Amino acid sequence: MSGDSLNGFRQDALLKTGGSVLEIGFGTGLNLPHYPDKVQQIDAVDVNPGMSHLARKRIEKSEISVTNYILSGENLPMEDSSYDCVACTFTLCSIADVTKALFEINRVLKPGGIFVFLEHGLSDAPKIQVWQHRLNPLQNIIGDGCHLNRDMDQLVRGAAFEMKSLKRFQLPLLPRFIGHCYQGIAAKV
Repeated sequence: MSGDSLNGFRQDALLKTGGSVLEIGFGTGLNLPHYPDKVQQIDAVDVNPGMSHLARKRIEKSEISVTNYILSGENLPMEDSSYDCVACTFTLCSIADVTKALFEINRVLKPGGIFVFLEHGLSDAPKIQVWQHRLNPLQNIIGDGCHLNRDMDQLVRGAAFEMKSLKRFQLPLLPRFIGHCYQGIAAKV
């Protein structure tokens, strides 16, 4: 989920971030240029050690201070109530125990902190859902654990978040079975 066509979506999703930020699924740092000026420090989590090396060039170009952690989103060593904001883009689809990761995100957020996300997932069109369920086993293999059929709205709400805003839309230039997206802001309650 990279490419210039997604830059505007990333920027829009990250617009409300600020304060101390934890990014889950930092990858190669594609979000870095899209954080607003009020973000000065990011703790970046990614399970893949190779991503840290690839992210180095983007980190060096950024005015944001980034601390990289090679960790799973399901087991965060950060203290309770540590962050003002947690950001996640195109990552929840591939976390093995996504429910555990969402509860971890909730745990590390300060009271009133926000979780901002941009994720692809289960379509709201029943005919597309059928194809997402059918193709999901194959997608898990070729997409390194990526799921086509996760209901991101239901998952986030199920992790004791209050949804402040949510929009669903289709990404241009992608097939409907993979391009249905959720962009939201959820608050720790």
